[in-house]
Amino acid sequence: MALNKTFFTDEYFNSPEALVEDTIHKYEEYVNPSVARLFRFMGLGTVEWEGQGTVIRDVQGKEYLDCLGGYGVFNVGHGHPRIVEAVRQQLERMPLGAKVFFSRPMAQLAQLLAEITPGDLRYSFFCNSGTEAVEGALKLARLHTGRGKIIAARNSFHGKTLGALSATGRDIFRQPCEPLLPGFVHVPFGDAEAVEKVMDYNTAAVIVEPIQGEGGIIIPPVDYLGRLREICDGHGALLIFDEVQTGIGRTGKMFAADHYGVVPDIMTLAKALGGGVMPLGALIARPQVWDVFETSPFLHTSTFGGNPLACTAGVATIQVVIEENLAEKAHLHGQYFLQKLKALESKYPNVVTEARGIGLLMGLELTREGMGGLVMAELIDAGIIAAYTLNNPKVIRLEPPLIITLSEIDRVVAVLDKALAKADEIREEM
Repeated sequence: MALNKTFFTDEYFNSPEALVEDTIHKYEEYVNPSVARLFRFMGLGTVEWEGQGTVIRDVQGKEYLDCLGGYGVFNVGHGHPRIVEAVRQQLERMPLGAKVFFSRPMAQLAQLLAEITPGDLRYSFFCNSGTEAVEGALKLARLHTGRGKIIAARNSFHGKTLGALSATGRDIFRQPCEPLLPGFVHVPFGDAEAVEKVMDYNTAAVIVEPIQGEGGIIIPPVDYLGRLREICDGHGALLIFDEVQTGIGRTGKMFAADHYGVVPDIMTLAKALGGGVMPLGALIARPQVWDVFETSPFLHTSTFGGNPLACTAGVATIQVVIEENLAEKAHLHGQYFLQKLKALESKYPNVVTEARGIGLLMGLELTREGMGGLVMAELIDAGIIAAYTLNNPKVIRLEPPLIITLSEIDRVVAVLDKALAKADEIREEM
């Protein structure tokens, strides 16, 4: 067939506006018409073109302050030069491995993760996404224990592949795909006694986000994770922490588990692990849990998992987070940001139910679901990117790169102030 050069040559278009319309048309015809309609409705009818630091620019040159961070991907910002350069060098040397030799980048990344994760977590399996990491963790838990039951939390989010979706505690995603995998039980998040009530000797694992992200930035009681550790130990079950969103400095420590001093048996990672440059997921487990993968190392594999480009990005990302002290910056700037959001909570009690968060993982819960779209539209119009959480549309998620400055935080708060004032004015009409 003859290929139309517009598929590949953006210079064909005589204006950025024409390129935007062509891109949206292709979404409508070849990607998903509903996505195209939703983006237009939200005021996102443009094409992203470049990103650097905390800023995204569209093809027409408009700048947006990224206060969403790719849902937790861009902890070190967009296009961090050190990570990009490391990946570029690896790209020129060997983009993908042959899978029959030892991989230096994979070995380096595995060592780094063993050094920075809690307790005696040691052995890593690398994949391409958070949902793949969760799939591997669930599989390892069942294989190691020989049991079938998995306890998860309501309102949780662990991914949308079949096994991860079985653990996810949100019916809107689960019900259309049922029947899902058997053996999953869901209990309220933050309630350790509810876990103990359904725990039995057929339970392979409890899987939990230390802090629920998509659930609305829900922080559990301070003793919750410790009690889960005790309950699991008492019944020979494993404890899995899903740190796909909370890991790599997001909460003010390298991992959310570090706030509580609890060591899981398995931890899942992704999102920020690839430095916003490469897709990268991982599960890491304690040595005693890894036995089945040691006995049968090809029982769980991935063609592209642990590829040299992704692992190189992961190594550089961890080095950047440590050397630039980004977890501590997330803690300090998060405190500053949350204080400002709390002031807005007090100023607009009819619009804001609660401002909450830890580090630079924050949520602004609104009194009505319909207000979220209005507030987001005002933010986007002012050049600030944010979104509401998947499991709770009333919660505006604020998850900027950890390199965000205090002056940029002040800008976000000023725009939020105006948006909430507007929502307050029209709330009686909603």
